[in-house]
Order: sequence, then C-alpha cells, then structure tokens
Amino acid sequence: MSGASPILSHIPELRRRWRRLAALLIALTLFALATAGMVAVDSLWPRWSPLGQIAGVLLGFVISAQFFWRRKEYREKHGDRAYRNAFLHFMLPGLPFMFAAIFHNLYQPGQRLLTGWFTPAAAVAGLYFIVTGAALYVRAYRTFGTDNLAMLYVYFSAEGRMVNSSIYGILRHPAYSGAIRMGMAFGLWRGTWFSLLFGLFMPVGLTIWLRLVEEPELIERFGAGYAEYRARVPAFWPRLRDAGSFFRFLLSGG
Repeated sequence: MSGASPILSHIPELRRRWRRLAALLIALTLFALATAGMVAVDSLWPRWSPLGQIAGVLLGFVISAQFFWRRKEYREKHGDRAYRNAFLHFMLPGLPFMFAAIFHNLYQPGQRLLTGWFTPAAAVAGLYFIVTGAALYVRAYRTFGTDNLAMLYVYFSAEGRMVNSSIYGILRHPAYSGAIRMGMAFGLWRGTWFSLLFGLFMPVGLTIWLRLVEEPELIERFGAGYAEYRARVPAFWPRLRDAGSFFRFLLSGG
C-alpha cells in the first residue's frame, strides 16, 4: 500500500500534525455546513428537500471539477505549488458537499414507499450494498494508496503509480463503486421516493462526472488504449462472470 509521502512532498505543510488536523477540521466544517443547510431546507420547506440535496451535489461537483478544468491556469500561475493550491482550493472544499448529499439520503424527509414485506427486503439489500461498498472503498484505499486516490497524477503525471491489481480487470473505478453502493444502501433504508431515486441516479451522476471531468484526463494520458479499456471494463458493476474475482478482491485484495 502506498502511504501519504507523495502527497506530503507536494503539500509539505501537512507534515505537521496540526496542519493535517486543520485540513480535516475544514473538511468536517464544510460537511457540517452543507448538512445544516439541507436540514434547514428539510425543516422549513420539506417539499423542497430534494432540491437542497441536488444543490449540495451540484455545488460539490462544480467546485471539485475546477481541480481538473483549471489545471493549466494553476500550473502557469503557481508552478510547483499548482497541485497543492488546486487541491486545497477545490477538492478539499468540494468533496464534503457531495458526501453530505450522499449521507442526506439517510434522513431525507418524506413518506416511506417501501412498506410491508418490502421493508425487510430493502433492509437486506441495503445491508449487502453497505457491506460491499465499505469493503470495496477500504480495499481501494489500501490497494491504490493516498497518492492515487488524491489524484496526484493529474498534476504530476510522471509520479503516477501503476497499480497491478485484479480489480482493474473487473471495475475501472472501484472507489466510486463503493460510494455508489453506500448511497444506494442509504436510499433503500430510508425508503422515500427521492432517497430511492437519488440512490439510483448516483451511477448516472458519476458517469457524467467521469465523462466530463476525469476520463478526458486519462484518455489524454493513455490515448486509444484507455478508450479501448473503457469499452471493455465496466465502471462500477462487475459482470456476472467476474463475480467470483470481485468477492475475492473484497476478501483478500490484490
């Protein structure tokens, strides 16, 4: 597993524990503010609750996307500190809004649609998604390391670390697959029409993110090879024939 040292070499301030705590506090504060905003909408204008959740996702999307879209500008303006500044300006504040919107699915107001025998079925399905999603996210972190998940390669392509893992032959984006599964679990457990819709929409939303933001960068780096790989390997859901390999990865990594 790759540690945090590549990140620390480009954001040296984080070598100090209090700086790391400060960055974590900023992220948690923004998560809390986004959550508070959605809770306020839930309480004051419950009919508009879905719009509050959508606004959180869109705001997080727009802020985080600047990390990619303004790469050239930041390289010209900040030089060696381009990654450091872009990550702190865009990823650090943008991601908490998206995570807050996902967690909002757990307490999104509204009448439950899944009643009667659907309730235990939804609970079991949600348990499956939350367990496999959390396991997949943890395995992805341990396999790919902080440097890859923090997208260091976007600004320092020469430092990109190739990862030989069976999961890349099964899914293109295992960490995102983990997040999708957790969002779907929350939607099933809450059981309102919008929580279910939001959970089902997450793969669509992340596909839009990949096509507009991340994968153009990967095609630029790897050319037709990545385009062929994208056509061959699914992004989030393993094919039935790969189910055994998928669960082996969850259990043992590699």
